[in-house]
Amino acid sequence: MTIHPQELAGRPVIVGAGLAGLIAALTLAPRPVVVATKAPLGLDAASGWALGGVAAAVLPGDAPALHAADTIAAGAGLCDPAVVERIVGAAPAAIDELLRLGVPFDRDARGRLLASLEAAHGRPRVLHIGGDTSGREIMKAVIAAVQATPSITLLQAEAHRLIAGSRIEGVALVRDGASFTLPTGLVLLATGGLGGLWRHTTNPPGAIGQGPALAARLGAPLVDLEFMQFHPTALDTGADPMPLASEAIRGDGAILVDEAGRRFMADVPRAELAPRDVVARAVWAELQAGRRVFLDGTRAIGARFPNRFPAVTAVCLAAGIDPVTMPIPIRPAAHYHMGGIQTDARGRTGLDGLWAAGECASTGLHGANRLASNSLLEAIVMGQAAARDMADAEGMTAARTADIPAPPTDAEGLGEIRRLLSAHVGVLRDADGLGRAIRGLGPIVERQSAASAPALVALMMAVAALDRTESRGSHTRTDHPGLGAGPARRLPLTAADAARRLASLREQGFAA
Repeated sequence: MTIHPQELAGRPVIVGAGLAGLIAALTLAPRPVVVATKAPLGLDAASGWALGGVAAAVLPGDAPALHAADTIAAGAGLCDPAVVERIVGAAPAAIDELLRLGVPFDRDARGRLLASLEAAHGRPRVLHIGGDTSGREIMKAVIAAVQATPSITLLQAEAHRLIAGSRIEGVALVRDGASFTLPTGLVLLATGGLGGLWRHTTNPPGAIGQGPALAARLGAPLVDLEFMQFHPTALDTGADPMPLASEAIRGDGAILVDEAGRRFMADVPRAELAPRDVVARAVWAELQAGRRVFLDGTRAIGARFPNRFPAVTAVCLAAGIDPVTMPIPIRPAAHYHMGGIQTDARGRTGLDGLWAAGECASTGLHGANRLASNSLLEAIVMGQAAARDMADAEGMTAARTADIPAPPTDAEGLGEIRRLLSAHVGVLRDADGLGRAIRGLGPIVERQSAASAPALVALMMAVAALDRTESRGSHTRTDHPGLGAGPARRLPLTAADAARRLASLREQGFAA
């Protein structure tokens, strides 16, 4: 069926077709809504790549209050307690919604839901499907529901600019090489993360900060940008993106060893199930010392590995590794961004007519270090919240529909962004390296190519990391190894703030 954009004018537009965006579209039904997605449905959404599952306090012996306490402890002082309470409190209802959509969560022989223990959780509360195929199965069920909902129009097009005066008026998109404007007064950004801006990442190639860039260009504040979570156990087999060795593998007793078989985390509190930032730094230290690192499940899991973790087993076998009898080579990789577009409890940004949900947003749930498997939970709860708020809002449409040309492609610029962030804004940072990153990113922002948008977000991340002169959660400064002397606080940042910091550094001798 041919879709004519003019026929869609005035409808709410959701940019992004991951879990947050599709749940929002289903929540808006039967109100007509447009979902704009860069790639065919389901192919480029990080939600479908999630292995661990959804964290929810639904089993006997657990409670939302315990889930909230674990979330706040992992967040290293920067979680918003009210947001945490609201989102984890909504987890049982979120699971009920997924069950209603037909998500086949794993159950025991008596039909009771099963849950895994993951890092920094005090109880087994991560519900999964097929051991390590949770994201894929959740997205399969949600996509089927979307495709069966007549009020949802799927538009394969990439958003490259938001049109706004005092409020949102439209979205400029590119489809089949042609740019066009879709007039609307209601936009939800659900574009996912930005781990693709690093050389070693578990994210899809399209995860390069599209949503934060769209919002930042309008002056919307971004927050917690310095907090990128590096998953400690990405499979180090040369693939790009890197497959993920689910945290549930360590939950089942697998250990981390060096090439000599030494278990280097044995004396760390909670050992391999310490918070992800702790494990990532420990793995990074081994790599920096010239040693290879492996995830060894041969004793704890052994012959159960293929049935317990079929997705990881398939990836390992394709790389010539039998996880039943062989340890798996791993390394940290950019995995989940705790920062993003600053939103309130309803997903509202600072601009009238613009909402954000999922990984591109920052609600205050994750703080400085996301608790494992809280991401899919947040996508569901906040996708629903934003959609309900949009349904109550009055939308306007743009009086003009003039096309905004898309910027020229710039693969070289994107490669340079990946090099700069990997070298200077990785697991460990310092002022000198962050200054070098800012110096290198400035010219990419200024040359107005397709790489300028992700370079702007990368620049803002580097500035935020330079401004946070302490080590907290996933942000580690080797030149500021302890917590700051003042109270813990989040650091909102605008594109104008980043431009001023770039200019200041240039004046100090950091000229491009």
